Amino acid sequence: MSEQPAPDHHGNHRHAPQAPATHPAPLEIRDEVIRLGQALKLASLVEDGADARVVIEAGLVQVNGDPETRRGRQLHHGDVIEFSGEAVKVVPAGR
Repeated sequence: MSEQPAPDHHGNHRHAPQAPATHPAPLEIRDEVIRLGQALKLASLVEDGADARVVIEAGLVQVNGDPETRRGRQLHHGDVIEFSGEAVKVVPAGR
């Protein structure tokens, strides 16, 4: 008999948070840097800048394994962004 997660006080079953992808997908950028809010939009992890602001300020986004709350944080080639079980790595375009 398999065990199911215990229901919470609303009767919903709890699940462990999603683990990030083991191999981040490449996020190609043309310039040397990109701001975090722009990167989330480019990677289609959020729909628009307002969504990016909300999830970043809530501390739901990690950069290189650390929570990041600055939407204007500059990302460079090699930086890894994690959000909602997805991970992307900033890489130069065309390589």
